[in-house]
Amino acid sequence: MKVETKQRKRAMAGMRAITGEQKILGTLVRVINLGKRALDGVMLEMGRMFVESLMLIEREELAGPDYYPTNPSLQKWAHEAGSVYIGDQKVKVKRPRLRDIVHGEVLLKSYQSLRAPGQFSEGLLERLLRGVSAQKYLETVINSAEAFGVSPTSVSRKVVELTAKKLAVFKERSLANFKPFAIFLDTIHRGSEAFLVALGVDLGGEKIALGFWQGSSENHEICEALFKGLEGRGLVLSKRVLFVTDGGSGLIKALRERFGKKLLHQRCAIHKSRNLQGHLAKRYRKEAHKRLMTALEQTSYTDARQMLLELETWLRAKNESAADSLLEAFEELLTLHRLKVPGLLRKTLMSTNPIESMFSLVRHSERNIKRSRATKMLQRWLGSVLLYCEGCFNKVKGFKGIAQVIVTIEAEQAEQQSAPMKQAA
Repeated sequence: MKVETKQRKRAMAGMRAITGEQKILGTLVRVINLGKRALDGVMLEMGRMFVESLMLIEREELAGPDYYPTNPSLQKWAHEAGSVYIGDQKVKVKRPRLRDIVHGEVLLKSYQSLRAPGQFSEGLLERLLRGVSAQKYLETVINSAEAFGVSPTSVSRKVVELTAKKLAVFKERSLANFKPFAIFLDTIHRGSEAFLVALGVDLGGEKIALGFWQGSSENHEICEALFKGLEGRGLVLSKRVLFVTDGGSGLIKALRERFGKKLLHQRCAIHKSRNLQGHLAKRYRKEAHKRLMTALEQTSYTDARQMLLELETWLRAKNESAADSLLEAFEELLTLHRLKVPGLLRKTLMSTNPIESMFSLVRHSERNIKRSRATKMLQRWLGSVLLYCEGCFNKVKGFKGIAQVIVTIEAEQAEQQSAPMKQAA
């Protein structure tokens, strides 16, 4: 008996010892059903050995052992070179052959299942989104001499196809079932292009990237176009939705034109602090930031408002423009206090940090893109990465307080609606 044959029979015997004689068929069925995912966590070399043993077991189950054939019409032949996907890598294996006297070659189900690259594209895309350059895929991902068949050209082609599909999913998915509590709006720039992005928080505290709109700058036309696009996909933008922005004039104009006096708008405290510090001499900047944050950390609207008034007086003595900048956003800095938002939830909604964190993931994922050939490429990547980011999202901190805030908003708006009627009476 050849040494190779002895080794294979020992490997098969080892598999029997591991699974038990009665469990071989069950193990085979489970692995076949799971396909390549069953091998994703196995080291490449161990995975190859396991696959070859698995195919030998299947052939043994179909044809029976050499000393006691269970199906006389099936004949075992030698082995031939083949390949399967282990994880997301294509690996050479020696495939055991089996022939039917009448029908010819019998293809093993385990080999067919593991040969299909069904999950290769998803795995490849996930690696690229984590920052692996497509042009360095061979040296980065293919870490074994036995892996073959993937070139930078084919990788790039697959990425184009995948990101195009992801973009279509992102831009066309229905938002009819999404019940918004808050929407963060901010812009991420790519070269000379500006992409206005909306991040939504639903009534249960879950976050979702709602959509984006491309333009040359952050202006109210882009914002309105984004809103219309979201509404076209079923999103209901009621007047009880809270908007959080960095205070861009274009965004504020679009929001005020659409919602009027019933607009619920929270200005980002971090951006306002930067604005104030930009007006002040260096020796006053730290104090200005401390005073602003201390005021906004107050629980009650009255206390926070009083401390902001004191800050305005202090700023007026240092720089008139800084004081005017604070007054320009005065009430919008206190929206959360007016709505009696609980402390932990208020901390989350007080700035655009949630959407900025998402942008940091976008920048990290795109850092290996060396050249953008067209805006369509930018949109493909942005849509794909935003979808990927959703898998990393957690519920907003303090989400249990959302129901209480909704009650406060509805009560406030009901009072505003009844006020003109009382005056008329």
